[in-house]
Amino acid sequence: MGVLTAILLVVLTLLGAPLFSIIGASAMLGFQREGVDLSVVAIEFFGLSETPVLVAIPLFTFAGFLLSAGQAPRRLVQLSQALLGWFPGGLAVVCLVVCALFTAFTGASGVTIIALGALLAPALSQAGYDERFNLGLITSSGSLGLLFAPSLPLILYGVVAEAPIDDLFVAGVLPGILMIVVLSAYCYWRNRHVRYVAAERSTAAAWAAIRQARWDLPLPVVVLGGIYSGYFAVSEAAAVTALYVAVVELVILREVPWRDVPRIMRESMVLVGAILVILGVSLASTNYMIDTGVPQRLFEAVSAYVEGPTTFLVVLLVFLLILGAILDIFSATVLIVPLILPVASQYGIDPIHLGIVFLAAMELGYLTPPVGLNLFIASHRFEKDITEIYWATQPFLLVSLLAVIIIAFWPGLSLMLLR
Repeated sequence: MGVLTAILLVVLTLLGAPLFSIIGASAMLGFQREGVDLSVVAIEFFGLSETPVLVAIPLFTFAGFLLSAGQAPRRLVQLSQALLGWFPGGLAVVCLVVCALFTAFTGASGVTIIALGALLAPALSQAGYDERFNLGLITSSGSLGLLFAPSLPLILYGVVAEAPIDDLFVAGVLPGILMIVVLSAYCYWRNRHVRYVAAERSTAAAWAAIRQARWDLPLPVVVLGGIYSGYFAVSEAAAVTALYVAVVELVILREVPWRDVPRIMRESMVLVGAILVILGVSLASTNYMIDTGVPQRLFEAVSAYVEGPTTFLVVLLVFLLILGAILDIFSATVLIVPLILPVASQYGIDPIHLGIVFLAAMELGYLTPPVGLNLFIASHRFEKDITEIYWATQPFLLVSLLAVIIIAFWPGLSLMLLR
């Protein structure tokens, strides 16, 4: 019966059934088989409402969508170009930095590709970069900011792993910078023949760009400064951020009409609702697996072949790369983290370091078929065949993989700022 049920659920998944329904069905069938009242699934949903930090997810998401609806993307591009565009190859670095920062606040790489693609693609073409490189760069840059605060995957990992979210925010800084630096080095080497300068070095132009972005620049201070100073909790920082962005965009700059607010709120909450539904049913599924001793059996199976932390990290990276190709980052976080966390702790791997490795590896899943979300969004945005987008992103995928390997085997990179 159990085997037939598992086969049926796999078939339904392949036929396109919503993931949350498959996870919820498997959890309820497991609890029923164990004689546990099915109300335990509803209790898990109710338990989410008692998680204070969870309110940060809808607030940060709404703030990010509201920013993308105004002129903040254009101001961010102009500021980065004024500060970085003066040296040869600087426009590619501008693309990486801008996309990383924008994704960190919106929490969705697809929003970044749609919002910034129209600004960056023509500028890159004018600078002399070939079209294939431009497609690969913008598509790959969309997921770069997931290691920077206040990224939704960082918050979600903290909730699922019961890890301090402010520690995760700090731990993601240096690994996130490393990924940008490694990709910047590749971009410079790949286009070393391009000597187009996007912007002349000018203090006056830099100050003009800073003045234009004067209402956007306090945002990192509000989020990071408030949290790290202990003045705000994560949920409080999210509330202040949402209020600040709303006042700036709707009242001060008036870039977003009031009539668009319901639409923006609805679009942002669709993403939040999907995350919360998956989180609720996955917590129920996770509790079932813990009750039946799945993590212990998993550790026993792994320890028979894996002798130390180095080998475990190698196996983990291979597993995460495969996982990223078939699951989105939110589903993978709530499903897999509770299983690998106790196994990793047996090998002495810090849960904060594990979280950064997990999210860095899952970033690559945005670029790997069949579920690579960035590939589909870029294909739609630039009206290109998805196979063309896939081959354009391959060099960036390999370079990013090098950065992920460094992050995995250099735990000090994630933990040194915490120490």
